[in-house]
Amino acid sequence: MDDIVSLEVRWIKSFTNKSIEFVDTKTVCYTCGNHMFFLNLKTNKQSVLQCTGRGIGALTANGNNGTFAFSEEKLSPSIFVYIFPEFQLKNELKGSAQLGYTSLTLSDGGPYLGCCSSFPDHTITVWNWENGEPLCTRPHAGQDVISLVFNPLNWLQLCALGTTSLTVWNIEKSDSFHVLKPSVIELPATDGSFVERLVPTSHTVSEKLPYFGLEMPPTAISGLKGNKAESIVTKLCTKARLTPTAICWTATSQLYVGCAEGFLLVVDPESLSVSVLFNPTTADAPPELRQSSFQSLTLNKDGLIAVGKENVAYCLQIKASQINITETWQLEGPVTTVMYSPDYETLLLSSNTGQIYVLNPTRSDKIVKVLDVLSGKFVAAALSHTDKNICVSVRDSGELQMWSADGICLSSLSLQAEVTSLACCPIAHYAAVGTASGSVLFIDLNRQQQPRLVHQVHLYHTRVDHLVFDQEGHYLLTGASDSHLYVLDANPSKRFSVIGYTVVPGPILSLSTQCLSDCEQVKVLALCTGQELTVLSLPSRNLAGPDCVDRHGCLSTHILKVSRYEVPHPLKSCVLGVSEVFAYCHKKNTLQRFQLPQDTDGLSSQQVVQLKPEQEVRGHPLDPASPALSPHQLWLASVGRDGLLRIRETASMERYIVLQCHSCRLGGVRSMSFSADSQTLLTAGFKDGSLVCIDLRIKGEDDGEVNEATQYSQSMDLFLKNTLNTENPILIDLPEWGQGSHAATEQPEVSGGVETIDVTEQDESYNSLLSAPPSHPTWLESRREVVIKEDNEQYSERKNDMRKTIKGLRDNIQEMMRESENLPDIERLQQQEFNLDVEEQRRLAAILEQEVTRVRNGVEWEILAKCYLRDVLKREGWDSMKVKGKSIKTLHSVHEVKNYPLREQTEQQLEDLRRVEHMRKFEQAACAQSSLKKGSDTTSAKEEEQGEEGHEAETPAVTGSLSAQLGYSNPYIYDQFCLQTTEQRINQIILLQDVIYRIKTAFNTNFEAVHRQKVQELNRVRDRNKHIRKIMLELDMKEKLWEPSLTNSERPERLLAVDDSEIKAKKYLTPEQKKEEERKKLEEQKRLAAKGDNVRDRALDDMMEGVLEVKKQDILKMEIPPPEFVLTKLDIHWSEEEKKVYKEYEKKTKDLSEEKEKYKKSMESEMKKLQASIRESTKRFDETLTKLFEKKVKCEMAVYQEELNITYLVYSVLIEDEIGNRELELKLKLEQMLACKDNLGLEVKRHEEEVQWFHETYDSILAEDKVLDKEFSKEFFDVPSHVVNLLHKLFKRRPRVQKMSTQTDNNPNPFKEQRLCGSLAPDALGKMMKAMEELDAPENIPEVVSPSIWERFCRVRRTKVESEQKVKVKALTLAEMHAFLQKRRDEVNAAQQEIKNLSDGLESLHKEKNRFLMDIMVQLLLKQGQVEVSTTELTADYSDSLLNHRSVVEDLNRTIRTIGEQKIASMVERKDFRKGVIQLQWEHRMMKLQIEDLNNKARDTQMLRLSEEQQDYLNKIDRDSRVSKQVSILEKTIAFQEKTHLQSVQHRIQTIEQLSKQAATKAEKNVNGEQQIPNMQVTVAERMHIYEAIDSEENQAAKTEERYQEIIQRKYLEDFAREQAEDLAFLWAEVEHMRMKNFPSLDQLKFN
Repeated sequence: MDDIVSLEVRWIKSFTNKSIEFVDTKTVCYTCGNHMFFLNLKTNKQSVLQCTGRGIGALTANGNNGTFAFSEEKLSPSIFVYIFPEFQLKNELKGSAQLGYTSLTLSDGGPYLGCCSSFPDHTITVWNWENGEPLCTRPHAGQDVISLVFNPLNWLQLCALGTTSLTVWNIEKSDSFHVLKPSVIELPATDGSFVERLVPTSHTVSEKLPYFGLEMPPTAISGLKGNKAESIVTKLCTKARLTPTAICWTATSQLYVGCAEGFLLVVDPESLSVSVLFNPTTADAPPELRQSSFQSLTLNKDGLIAVGKENVAYCLQIKASQINITETWQLEGPVTTVMYSPDYETLLLSSNTGQIYVLNPTRSDKIVKVLDVLSGKFVAAALSHTDKNICVSVRDSGELQMWSADGICLSSLSLQAEVTSLACCPIAHYAAVGTASGSVLFIDLNRQQQPRLVHQVHLYHTRVDHLVFDQEGHYLLTGASDSHLYVLDANPSKRFSVIGYTVVPGPILSLSTQCLSDCEQVKVLALCTGQELTVLSLPSRNLAGPDCVDRHGCLSTHILKVSRYEVPHPLKSCVLGVSEVFAYCHKKNTLQRFQLPQDTDGLSSQQVVQLKPEQEVRGHPLDPASPALSPHQLWLASVGRDGLLRIRETASMERYIVLQCHSCRLGGVRSMSFSADSQTLLTAGFKDGSLVCIDLRIKGEDDGEVNEATQYSQSMDLFLKNTLNTENPILIDLPEWGQGSHAATEQPEVSGGVETIDVTEQDESYNSLLSAPPSHPTWLESRREVVIKEDNEQYSERKNDMRKTIKGLRDNIQEMMRESENLPDIERLQQQEFNLDVEEQRRLAAILEQEVTRVRNGVEWEILAKCYLRDVLKREGWDSMKVKGKSIKTLHSVHEVKNYPLREQTEQQLEDLRRVEHMRKFEQAACAQSSLKKGSDTTSAKEEEQGEEGHEAETPAVTGSLSAQLGYSNPYIYDQFCLQTTEQRINQIILLQDVIYRIKTAFNTNFEAVHRQKVQELNRVRDRNKHIRKIMLELDMKEKLWEPSLTNSERPERLLAVDDSEIKAKKYLTPEQKKEEERKKLEEQKRLAAKGDNVRDRALDDMMEGVLEVKKQDILKMEIPPPEFVLTKLDIHWSEEEKKVYKEYEKKTKDLSEEKEKYKKSMESEMKKLQASIRESTKRFDETLTKLFEKKVKCEMAVYQEELNITYLVYSVLIEDEIGNRELELKLKLEQMLACKDNLGLEVKRHEEEVQWFHETYDSILAEDKVLDKEFSKEFFDVPSHVVNLLHKLFKRRPRVQKMSTQTDNNPNPFKEQRLCGSLAPDALGKMMKAMEELDAPENIPEVVSPSIWERFCRVRRTKVESEQKVKVKALTLAEMHAFLQKRRDEVNAAQQEIKNLSDGLESLHKEKNRFLMDIMVQLLLKQGQVEVSTTELTADYSDSLLNHRSVVEDLNRTIRTIGEQKIASMVERKDFRKGVIQLQWEHRMMKLQIEDLNNKARDTQMLRLSEEQQDYLNKIDRDSRVSKQVSILEKTIAFQEKTHLQSVQHRIQTIEQLSKQAATKAEKNVNGEQQIPNMQVTVAERMHIYEAIDSEENQAAKTEERYQEIIQRKYLEDFAREQAEDLAFLWAEVEHMRMKNFPSLDQLKFN
């Protein structure tokens, strides 16, 4: 197809503000997807350059020389350098980048380009783009670099702006050798203060060690090793710094740096000094700039132009450290980039939203908008079928834009919705837009400057994925993921009414139409579920009749004909042609063509026809892709995620033309559409935000197939002309869509209430819940509601009758249910038997059961999770404890004593303890044997003295603990003064831990005994209280008794058991559990009934009640009955006998009363005795508990003392470990510096050889130049002497090139003058030769000189000038090489000094380590007492003394000690944890590297290959034949070498003869040279004097600078020493004050 059609980009629209640059004084360029866009700011002329590759990465340009460069977006990308405006490719730079480039920059001082690659190498490279050679490179130097900028005055300086850093790279060169050297700029902190670098601790041996050991640097404490250890620690230990966002070079080679925090800095790259020009937090800061952040900076002649996040641009005048705002420009929106044109006349401002502004400050302050292209991603774009000069696009933000044929944005309309699809109508000038909310919007496009929304319809609750018009504009078809396909009338005269809908089998993946005019049908192809194609046939006319759709809007089957087809493989998209289908299969990555069967009338809509591809061609390299047919059905276009556009003929799909129109990295092409004449295409990118208009250029105009596209377009225009003339005026007259009557008339009326059948209250609520309408109904839902309303109105009477009938039936059933409840159990019916609708009941019961099951499962899972958590906590905190934590409380106070919770000692701990004890046994045995040998010669007195001293040494004051006094010491514990090695300290820690465990175990034993005693005591109290209650019951007394009990802290196992009284909720029982409970109740009742009728118990009670004597405790209940006559007779009627009886009665009554009184008193006394015994026993228990508490205090003291000792030992072990880490670190640095010094030495030696060789070359050139002076008179030997003298004067004359000045006062370029002054490099010879032409002009010929002599003179003078220029260039190069060599020597000296410092530090560290190991920290026990008055004089002064009680000082010391121990413990724990984390990270990394190394070794072993000779040697068995064969081969080789040697000898002889001839020639030349030696010696002497003068000046300047640096350093050290002295004085004063206040007395070392 290449001979018919070619693809050319007409225009492209996009603006991402990724990078915008000037390519000349009037033109800017920026990237648009896969193209470069060029815009002339004066004429607004646009041009496009299509780039090779799959996308554009970084971009840069230089407007001074018209060059621009960009990188590709692919693996191993290249950099392309072009010349503007010829668009000529100058060179392709192939670097080492693997994935891409983050930044590019071009130099103003020559053909140099700087680039920074992305992950993983992050390499900064400087190129000479003319010859395509890299000058210098630095790998792993640009990890966070986002921008590179050359110094406009010096291309040897390159500034790299990172996300959090700023680095100036200096390019040092020696002839053709270049090297990059970094200078890292230390930015201030976020508050504007300057942060000092983290300096490692010096290792000079001090006279006094600090209390807590040596001070190590953070790298040694953390245990990190390697090159990145210091950088990691520095980042963790330093404050947050400012974030640079913009940089700008100044006319003095300094840097202005803008920060995101609003700071403006100035940086001197030479001295690396940073000054704060503007601090927004200061009070004198300009209020306009306080809330600003500098996003972009550019320099002009009057000051600095700055823009931030606000809609304002400022011109800042900087004088010293003062900033003044001289001018302010107000903008429409925030600007992110500001820059000047190369001539510094035009100021360019650009924003992220797609606007470009231009300002000419010298002419006016008016800001002109030259470009307004909205930014954002294009969703879809389409060419208008009614107006060939218009195209429409929509963005994801809901912005609709109209474009002209030249790519000019005519207008835009914000739809205020998320847009998903777009289609243009062929019969009227409007567009249909689908939204994510499911609505279709109709936009009138007749007014190009003001498009408007005229109609909308809501069809889906999901997004509208597809909008398609048929070719003749009869219908608009929509598709979405809910399988509903709607058909709308496309005529504006029908108000875009919805005709109907149909349902397809599955979500619609692709939708296309084909209008068949001959049979008046519209074919619709819908791709569903990937493998099923559905073809719908609609009549092109009369589809809006009442028989075409049912009441709900569904299309009738006799109107809609459906054909179903199935393909063998899943398809991604397809398009319908005339009786054929073109589809893309993503599984096979092919384009396929299917032929549809012609006769499908006999097939039903449910029958599926199998289709096989008639033709299949290779698809796009990156799928998925989508095809599209041209309107005349002869061309098939396809686009994909690779960004390629391919067009092929439908008749022969193998051939195609291709165009890379969008970036593959950014998703490729999202949508594509043809124009009506099939000669223009419009594509929209997926994520690159670009819109591309492409022309199909037809090569053969007389080809009939090509002309068919134009003919088809013209025929369709004539066919649709009448319809367009009819419908377009109606469209124009439609009012703009609003919120009023339009929406009300569009949506059918929906009833507000919901009618339900009144059966039960539950049914009413259930039905109303199910029939609740949605908040935003679609067209189909509204249609159904209208149908329901009509049905309700039509059948309302019948419904009322049914309601009455149902109500009567319900009343009868309820009456029957009430009657059934009163019947006997046999006749009573169950409630479910009255249910008429059993199936509905079962359905509801199933739903209820399902919901109950779901809730029950959730609750069970929650309970299971809590049970698991309970088990874990119990296992970790309770079951694993050998001794559970509990306490004992006193009975008469609130004090309590707690035990020591203990875990079981692990096997490892026991094994370590046994190992240490065995080791100590051997050590003690060896020490005892050696002491016996030494003690044989000593006297018994000395032995007694040593024994006393040993006894004295074993006191707690020396051992540092009370554990020995308590009897829990370990006999194998080391002496505190003998702990020299790390192993001994670790063993001591293990032994001390065992002592602590013994102390706690012993105390727990005593604790358990006291706890059992309390339990027994409580039982006794309970028994006595029981007896007292009986007495009180007999005495009829009511008094509350004191009865103590165990609390939860004394019985902690109670907390693990849940009592039934704690559960407030009612327990849920299953039917099985309920039956089990009822069964248990019946058994209990039977048991109680049987127990209540126990004859044996009843007989025993009767027998006990019938005792002869009355029980003593029953006396109080005894009563003597009075005689009978007392109640029946008066006392005057009593007889004598009756009186005697009555007296006897009174006597017995009196005796009984006395007996009762005696018994009562005895009972009271007994009760008092019991209460007293209770008090005494409980007090005795409290005393026992008090003794236990005192023992607990002593045990706590011993435990804390041992733990403190362990802490000291652990700390000493850690310090020793840190010393080891520091030693390894210093050794590693020393090895690295030694290797670096060796490399630098080799480099210096190589450069010295190069300088020496270049110096010889320079001397020879200089000698040749002087020879030209001497040979001048010989050149004109035939000329008279006076003419020779005249010519010699002219020979010495030179033009004044360097003194020419082109600088004017009105030039706005701040770098112009400096550029001219510094441009004496590459074109200096050309300028000189151009100036010499004026001196060689004929008018300058003297009268006495003939033209032939003058011509010869000019030739000699030009030769001399060229020689002088060559000498100057060589001299500059030689000076440059000497400077480079001197810098390398300085680096060698610096490395040597660093090696010396490291060696000194290592030696000092060894001394400190030895001192630390010898100076052991021991723990001493001192008697606590009062702070004594100083007794330095003979008589103590008590005038300012205060006598305090000892308890006050002890309490204060105890508080101080507790707080100090807590602080030390927390600090040690935090340090251990951090160290452990860092060590684990390091070990993890080391293991990963070991795994990688082992994998590489295994791979090398597997890939081991044997040579053919080795295989032959191993395979052959006959070794003798092999040896003889080798001998024959060696003999032939020797013969050949002898022959070759003879030939070489002959050749050498000939060479010697030639060299002899050359030697004779050289001898003649040497004779001539010896004659010239005197003159050359004179010249050398002159040069030596010149160089010595220059060297003396340079040495003097270097010495001055060195002395100045020494003075500064000395001043800094003096200030630092003064501050340290003040701090030390203050600390010593505080120490003295605290010592006088709290230090204990040391006069006694023993406890009393």
